[in-house]
Amino acid sequence: MLGQVLVEPGATLAAGAVVQADPNATVRLGAASTLQEGATVYGRAQGRVLGDDRNAYAVWVGDRTTLTHKVLVQSPVYIGADCFIGFRSTLFNARLGAGCVVMMHALVQDVDVPPGKLVPSGSVITQQHQADALSDVGPADISLVRELAGMAYQGFPPGGSSGGHGAASLDFSGATASSGATAQSNERDGLGTMTSQLLPPDVVQRARQYLAQGLTIGTEHANPRRYRSGVWQTCSPIQSHREPEVLAALEACLSEHSGEYVRMFGIDPKVKQRVAPITIQRADGKPVEASSGFTVSSPSSSSFSSNGNGAYRPAGPVAAGPLSSEVVQQVRQYLSQGYHIGTEHADARRYSSNVWQTCSPISSSREGEVFGDLERCLSEHSGEYVRLFGIDPKAKRRVAPITIQRPDGRPTVASSGSGYAPSAAYSAAPSSGGGAPQAASSDTVQQVRQWLSQGYHIGAEHADSRRYSSNVWQTCTPITGTREGDVIAALNTCIAEHPSEYVRMFGIDPKAKRRMAAVTIQRPGSKAAPAASAPAYSAPAPGDHRLSGGAAPRLSQDVVQQVNQLVNQGYRLSLEHADVRRYRSGAWQNGGALEGSRASEVLAALESQLRGHSGKYVRLIGIDPKAKKRVLEATIQRP
Repeated sequence: MLGQVLVEPGATLAAGAVVQADPNATVRLGAASTLQEGATVYGRAQGRVLGDDRNAYAVWVGDRTTLTHKVLVQSPVYIGADCFIGFRSTLFNARLGAGCVVMMHALVQDVDVPPGKLVPSGSVITQQHQADALSDVGPADISLVRELAGMAYQGFPPGGSSGGHGAASLDFSGATASSGATAQSNERDGLGTMTSQLLPPDVVQRARQYLAQGLTIGTEHANPRRYRSGVWQTCSPIQSHREPEVLAALEACLSEHSGEYVRMFGIDPKVKQRVAPITIQRADGKPVEASSGFTVSSPSSSSFSSNGNGAYRPAGPVAAGPLSSEVVQQVRQYLSQGYHIGTEHADARRYSSNVWQTCSPISSSREGEVFGDLERCLSEHSGEYVRLFGIDPKAKRRVAPITIQRPDGRPTVASSGSGYAPSAAYSAAPSSGGGAPQAASSDTVQQVRQWLSQGYHIGAEHADSRRYSSNVWQTCTPITGTREGDVIAALNTCIAEHPSEYVRMFGIDPKAKRRMAAVTIQRPGSKAAPAASAPAYSAPAPGDHRLSGGAAPRLSQDVVQQVNQLVNQGYRLSLEHADVRRYRSGAWQNGGALEGSRASEVLAALESQLRGHSGKYVRLIGIDPKAKKRVLEATIQRP
């Protein structure tokens, strides 16, 4: 140890641990905290955090916190109580709330991580929206942490409260704040910024998105009478593009116009127009359903501090929310393959007709800017369907569209490489009901579009129940057209002519003279036929998929189609698996290659592997043997 280091009772420093504080800097190690061999803590003179005792520190390490081997902590950093920092992870200019778990080889920088969050192994968390999207620490994570650090680690109680831990706020001014002072927006010598202490996180995040896109920020206010007339008055102009000054100006506007409506918007300096205005304060103090997809409330008379600054709180959970980990993974996969990103939205009526409208174009290929644009599209069209797709700039075509938002708020799963979201594809009229069959579903239309965009022709077949059990199909009237409208009309005609039979469609590669993934789009009876109902590599009787050990796992149509596409493109396939504990830590185990030169052989090997890993997460890996890189990572089984 070197410099002013405050070591609380029960703290343990192993041989080789380094704690160094510059002159005029203080490092605090909490009671019962542990620094294992090779852990390093540097406290520099620049930058301060406010500890739980409201004094200024270069680094604050909370009580019962464990820093494992080779961890690097570079001030200013606040680590709350009961945290665990995994091997070789780095913390710089960051705040971790109580009970956080950072797994191995992670970087956390320039962010405020809420209490009780899990940072997976290998993560790079450098933007606030990434920190906000982290999952909560679960019992399996605590079990793994105790296994790694020993039973002495107590950890954040699952489902419990952090209590008073993590109450510290960041202060980069270098001055010690008194307990009665109000924390202000701060900056660490222009090298990084942290969250304003007065503005709610949703407003801060939206302001950051505006700034990241090169927009200037403006604000307006209106009393109730002017608000009803749509007459807004401009607040003091915000000229700066530096985050601390912008947040301070926002706080000033809200404070000056308490009891009024206030809205914020971006200003595009190139086209001289406003972008995405959102109301961030109401005159009556009720929650505001912002058009950007998050909810905030305005300051009321009881929510002001003694110095008159309006400190208000979020009024509820985020409506649109941050991007899911699966969507983030899909976007990264698109970008790694050189694709551009596009988005579309549709309300329930347009969705049922498969009519989508384009969101604002995403011109950037930088990950952070793409995520910002995606979140803006989701928030602008909350209550609608939104789908994401890749754009191949060379072939000028779309790649693997996936639905990432539904109006009912149900979670969507980004299935890498799938051409559509699995759902019921058709509902045939009951043979006894006399009803007419339904028209082509949006999933079927989307699949047809994908095949046509790849230059395939479309075919259709039908079979009654007896022929279906024998796998004998009869051809519908040949579909000669290659226009989407003609193909859909022909499919609807085939369904209408055979309302009480099975109907399936398939793609035809005109160059290789072979069929592609068949999809059953109608079943007799009242139940809808899922798009994934029939494996594309064969169509045996339902009983043929039974083994002595029980029912074989049925592969979804998305998986079958993806395997067919990868095999046809000459890619190699393999599997990785993980139990719940390893999955949360991002520690996958190799399940071996899927051997076979034909798609049917690979699919058979895949089913066999899935049976061997039942009860586990399994993901499919596609590998380009020429470029020696992965082209696909898709989770295909969950416990």
